[in-house]
Amino acid sequence: MKLYETSFVAVSLKMIEWFRMKRSDKSNTVKKAIMPEKPNTLTFKQTLKMRRNYVGRSCKLHYEVAPLKIVRGSKQYLYDDSGNEYLDCVNNISHVGHCHPHVVNAGQEQMSKLMTCFGFLSDLQVAYAKRIVEMLPENLCVCYFLNSGAYHGNTENLIKISPSRLKQHNMPIDDWVHVVPCPDVYRGKYREDNVSPGHLYANEVKVAIAKALDKGRTISAFICEPVMTSAGTVVPPANFFKLVYRYVREAGGVCIADEVQTGLGRCGEAYWAFESHDVVPDIITLGKPMGNGHPMSMVVTTKEISDSLKEFSSAYGGNPVACAMGMAVLDVIRNEHLLSSAKSVGKCLKDGFQAILQKHRLMGDVRGAGMLVGVEIVEDKESRKPNKDAAEALVYKLKEKKIITSNEGPDKNVIIFQPPMCFTCENAATVVKAVDDALTEVEEEDRQVSMSSDIIVPLSVITASKHKLSSDDEDDDDEYESPSKRFYEGVD
Repeated sequence: MKLYETSFVAVSLKMIEWFRMKRSDKSNTVKKAIMPEKPNTLTFKQTLKMRRNYVGRSCKLHYEVAPLKIVRGSKQYLYDDSGNEYLDCVNNISHVGHCHPHVVNAGQEQMSKLMTCFGFLSDLQVAYAKRIVEMLPENLCVCYFLNSGAYHGNTENLIKISPSRLKQHNMPIDDWVHVVPCPDVYRGKYREDNVSPGHLYANEVKVAIAKALDKGRTISAFICEPVMTSAGTVVPPANFFKLVYRYVREAGGVCIADEVQTGLGRCGEAYWAFESHDVVPDIITLGKPMGNGHPMSMVVTTKEISDSLKEFSSAYGGNPVACAMGMAVLDVIRNEHLLSSAKSVGKCLKDGFQAILQKHRLMGDVRGAGMLVGVEIVEDKESRKPNKDAAEALVYKLKEKKIITSNEGPDKNVIIFQPPMCFTCENAATVVKAVDDALTEVEEEDRQVSMSSDIIVPLSVITASKHKLSSDDEDDDDEYESPSKRFYEGVD
């Protein structure tokens, strides 16, 4: 090689090294410019105060009197800001367990590739739809993707078909809505000692249809959960759905099964709770558990119904990240045998509660299906009157024992257990023991209250003083006051 060629090579190598160094310097500068410093961790009181200042009051907290600040989750456990471990018995959204690595990895990997492709073809979207359809009866074959939904009744029309929401908002029932009795065989109109309560409750639907037709109205649809979770884990009696679906279809209506909380194997016998009633709906709604916490929901219907819709779109529905995580959830259900686990572990939980039922005078009923169990708290076994105060007291007692539950139902007296599907029989035994001990304490306090003539704080106000925030706290920094509060300070 000639001298000038050698020199040129040497100069070129030095220039390349210089450019690399400059690029590295720029990269470091950019990183320093765009990477924020690690945020300071807020204290419990600061977080609670900021929530009160910046978040709507109608957005309720679990344990409203003494809320928890949860900072981490793993499997069936949650951890608060003090490092305490809680056994999660209510979080059916984290269907296969909090932060399951297979689901998390699927989401992270897809986020690095493509997050949204609204209006374009997506392999993940069609693959997920195919997989769901293959798990359903043949006629349910068309999917509509959404990213969430108004399941809790946040839109006017859904409030109008939600009896509990109508009552909560003190709204009248519109003439196009026909509410029928809840098929509750424990405290309902027809009970377990009636002959064929399923037929009797179904006849109530038949009567409602007849009244509507007499007024010149037509029947559009019947919507109901296969197991009524928010109504207090009510399992409808045998033949109820078979008869109701027949009556509705004879009147020209369609049947909608709300599988948001009961689907994807939670009830143990099959992937879908409607299958245990030997019926096939025309429409099913899915949500919450599909993405294991990532926003995802779906409506599945027949081709005939789908073809009658002119147009539908959802900007975030069926996005690649949601579908990747949804596929991962289905993988985990299959690979970890969570369907059979829901059946066996749910039986452990239900049998455990049944074993202590007669021991407790405030424990009225135990019911459920698979990993969906309810314990009804009453004033006494004879009257079966709901006991909301004792139910709330029990929920707070269980919180003190590091068990997270909630009280639901129209009278807020049913303790609901719908944990992540990785829940074990050992967990079930822990919960039964905790309920046994806590309910013993509640019953003793209830006895003392009934024997005393003095004014006593109600059972519903049992709280841990550690996490209370009084209005005269002095250690809160002005930084956490709302801007409007600072602005209007001193103004009448």
